Amino acid sequence: MFQTQQYSGSKEKDYALLLKQLEALLADEQDQVANLSNASALLNQFLPEVNWVGFYIWKNDELVLGPFQGLPACVRIGYGKGVCGTAVKEEKTQRIADVHQFPGHIACDAASRSEIVVPIYKNGEIFGVLDIDSPITDRFDEIDEQYLENFATIIEKNI
Repeated sequence: MFQTQQYSGSKEKDYALLLKQLEALLADEQDQVANLSNASALLNQFLPEVNWVGFYIWKNDELVLGPFQGLPACVRIGYGKGVCGTAVKEEKTQRIADVHQFPGHIACDAASRSEIVVPIYKNGEIFGVLDIDSPITDRFDEIDEQYLENFATIIEKNI
């Protein structure tokens, strides 16, 4: 049975614990939906000041909504569209301090002010993205980006 643990307050130490928790949570499970569901729940529990945490899966040349925590979301996002589609097109993490300043931002939740999107790969091909929104402007920093990319790497090994 999974149990949450108290975090220390040190961002780096807490993220290190999160990564260990993710590895333990996904160990010995091969089902993609189950693993992505648990990963989104874990992140939602861990990250303060977020209003949406989840995955979009690359299918038939577009991103399709996958497991998530938060309000109902956009179901399909085209290649190069919004922050998620841009992450796929540019093949790199998108850390957006103010989504209202991002050309073509797709507003699934009007409360969102900042966003981070991390591409996920399987066998060298795009699998999808990890998408996290916050109602706080400039919520995500370099530490978040580094550890969320590490989080995505663990996901890649378990999908």
